[in-house]
Amino acid sequence: MIKDPNMLLSLINTKLRDNYSSLESLCDDLDYNEDDVKSILSKIGYHYDEKLNQFKTND
Repeated sequence: MIKDPNMLLSLINTKLRDNYSSLESLCDDLDYNEDDVKSILSKIGYHYDEKLNQFKTND
């Protein structure tokens, strides 16, 4: 898994938009730990929005 949060954000949101209907399915397919992804991206102020199926800023 990419450790740089900004690169991970870009990769995850692109894959969610283009290929996956949920973060869970993406993580299962890529063998990523969902909690790790959320933790890394929360450090730069992002959270997963299930309805939009993407990571958004914590506004």
